[in-house]
Amino acid sequence: MPSESIGLRSLLPYLRAHRLALVVVAVLSLVRAGGTLLQPLLTRQVLNGVGKVPVWGPVLLLVLVLCAVAVLDGIQEYVLARTAEGIVLSARTRLAAHLLRLPITEYDQRRTGDLLSRVGADTTLLRAVVTSGLFETVTGAVMAVGAAVGMVVIDPLLFGVTVLGIGIALSFWLVFARRVRPASKDAQARIGDMTAAVERAITAARTIRASNAQERESAGVAAAARAAFTSGLRVARLRALVGPAATAAVQGAFLVVVGIGGTRVATGSLTIGDLVAFVLFLFFLVMPLGQAINAYTQLQTGLGALQRMEEVLDLPDEEAADRPRSDTEVSRLAPAVEFDRVTFAYPDGEPVLREVSFRVPYGTRTALVGPSGAGKSTTLALVERFYEVGTGTVRVGGVDVRELPRTELRRQLGYVEQEAPVLAGTIRDNLRLTVPDATDAQLHTVLAAVNLTDIVGRSPLGLDAQVGEGGVLLSGGERQRLAIARTLLAAPPILLLDEPTSNLDARNEAALRAAIDTVAARHTLLIIAHRLSTVVDADQIVVLDGGRVVATGRHDELTGTSPLYRELAAHQLLVA
Repeated sequence: MPSESIGLRSLLPYLRAHRLALVVVAVLSLVRAGGTLLQPLLTRQVLNGVGKVPVWGPVLLLVLVLCAVAVLDGIQEYVLARTAEGIVLSARTRLAAHLLRLPITEYDQRRTGDLLSRVGADTTLLRAVVTSGLFETVTGAVMAVGAAVGMVVIDPLLFGVTVLGIGIALSFWLVFARRVRPASKDAQARIGDMTAAVERAITAARTIRASNAQERESAGVAAAARAAFTSGLRVARLRALVGPAATAAVQGAFLVVVGIGGTRVATGSLTIGDLVAFVLFLFFLVMPLGQAINAYTQLQTGLGALQRMEEVLDLPDEEAADRPRSDTEVSRLAPAVEFDRVTFAYPDGEPVLREVSFRVPYGTRTALVGPSGAGKSTTLALVERFYEVGTGTVRVGGVDVRELPRTELRRQLGYVEQEAPVLAGTIRDNLRLTVPDATDAQLHTVLAAVNLTDIVGRSPLGLDAQVGEGGVLLSGGERQRLAIARTLLAAPPILLLDEPTSNLDARNEAALRAAIDTVAARHTLLIIAHRLSTVVDADQIVVLDGGRVVATGRHDELTGTSPLYRELAAHQLLVA
């Protein structure tokens, strides 16, 4: 199917939601077009009747038609603009909702800035599709047909001359118009690249400053901006070629019509009223035709952006691969988490986990330890179903995670990432991410559980104190504990903690360890340990190396039975 029909078909869901307003706009457009086409006929009647019959009636009617068309034009423009804004809102809402449901692998493979560009810049172009594209194309076609009929009735010869000139203009336009959409799509892609470059630079602003890399990063952003500029110029050149050439051909046709028409008036074969009416019809043919040409260009630009949006919307969300069973129910009699001969590899990569098996009983604390790249963080990602197991099975409460709806699975789990992301906003906003209707008393309770009540007292705003972009106004330990408090608020039976003490000083580590000890009394913990001092009293320690389980036991056992664990402990001065 041609790309034009694919684009228009993709536009239909957005239009369908606003069909009543679009019907109103369509009716107003037709009425306005009819009133506009009536003007040349009334003008003709007035001019041909001057000095022969009273013309006050046609003059008054002409004034009323002009006023009515102006009023309808204003109403139509407002309704159309309001509808266009509604379509942009629908597109942004739909796209953003879908982006938040994509599989994690899509975020791994795509640049954040490009995704942001599709939600921001690309959706904005849909406004022009509706206001300057779709309806101006349709209305222009109606006006052109009506004007052409009037011109044929008045003088077929002059109409033939007009068609010749306009035909030349349209032929030239058709050659270049079909190139606008791919050029526009490329321009939007370059804008996405530029947005990604800016997002990268802003996100790492501190690192860039500390490395004195501002000039290099600025050069990278400038290069992306120049690429967007070049692509934009390509679109501008196409439009510049179409417009003047079409205008010149139409103006030539107009001059020929005036010349031939004036001659016919002089010979008496055409009245002055007929000529003026014909010229007005020519104006009403050329003006909407020019608008339609410009509107079609806008339509191609907007549909190019819509194709970029559809590329994302066509990606299956993470629930598309679900095969949940309605009769599944987690059991406290089974292990809280179980890995049964699990092998996993990221796309186009070597296996990260190889035949991994271990069990985490309810009410216990299990630690995963091992050198960097051993596959520790990947195990938690598989429990959360951020990625799908290659072979083997991951179970939660005795149920294969692939047989549980993701919402039910994640209701059983509380996950705190290694970087412990804190969202821009207030302390209250961050805590309520998991439980939107939590009371202040509940918020204070979870903050106390992780020894974090002091951050509320630091500001007169209390829970409404800002934490800054990414939690920059908090220390690393405070961000970690706030993330744990946020997770505790949902009261999940199982907590997954990914290296919560990494990069913390001794004081913050002690505070966080005390918080973990408090939490462990009421939850099942599966914790990735960077510092073994935080897990020496764990019920079970699973040692990973090269994606395999090489040892399992308690701290005292492993220091004697596992050379790797003893080496790790020795480096951290936990054994002699």
